[in-house]
Amino acid sequence: MIRAITIDDEPLALRQMEEYVKTTPFLQLAGSFDNALDALAFLQEEAVNLMFVDINMPDLNGMEFVKSLSDPPAVIFTTAYSEYAVEGFRVDAVDYLLKPISRVDFLKAAEKARTRILQSPAEEPTVKHGEDHLFIKSEYRIVRVNYSDIRYIEGMREYVRIHQENKPPVMALMSMKKMEEALPKDSFMRVHRSFIVNLNKIDTIERQRIIFDEDIYIPVSDQYKDAFQAFLDERFLK
Repeated sequence: MIRAITIDDEPLALRQMEEYVKTTPFLQLAGSFDNALDALAFLQEEAVNLMFVDINMPDLNGMEFVKSLSDPPAVIFTTAYSEYAVEGFRVDAVDYLLKPISRVDFLKAAEKARTRILQSPAEEPTVKHGEDHLFIKSEYRIVRVNYSDIRYIEGMREYVRIHQENKPPVMALMSMKKMEEALPKDSFMRVHRSFIVNLNKIDTIERQRIIFDEDIYIPVSDQYKDAFQAFLDERFLK
């Protein structure tokens, strides 16, 4: 699934693009914004594959917005003015849609974006290790993550979300396998296809589930339960 965002300061145009994205089977609407500054803040926290960006916007126009990104996702520009087409392709845009945008034209552009995204092998960022931390690429930043801050790690298709204590989650393009290999084996354990837990943060276990908070239950799947039980047996007071 391709995670996409839409950016347009015109409410009607924004709603139309939202609807087009939502009804396209291979697209997932990750966010919708009426200005580029809010979209920029979103991109600093979330992973996105594709952006539909209006060019004519106040404060920061779409072209300036894309140029400001050091490693932008695939871009499809939308505008009512045809004179921007050449400049749009100079920033390696996938396509350029002239308003009013028909569903047929939208689907053609979205398919071109899907082809480009799927044909470009996603490079998993190299994880750099330290004695008590790692550095990981999260969107357009290199983020330090202390092992002691990690509570658990959640797999989300081709991404991982690192949940920390008293800090916002960090999201990175990386497989769970690569993440598992990067962590100290004596402190972290994979307990489910979609979860790695910090063994030092476990307080309560109930019915094959690790409970971090009242609303956070991490299941221990059959594939990993023997290893997890062995960890418990080593520390169980008999």
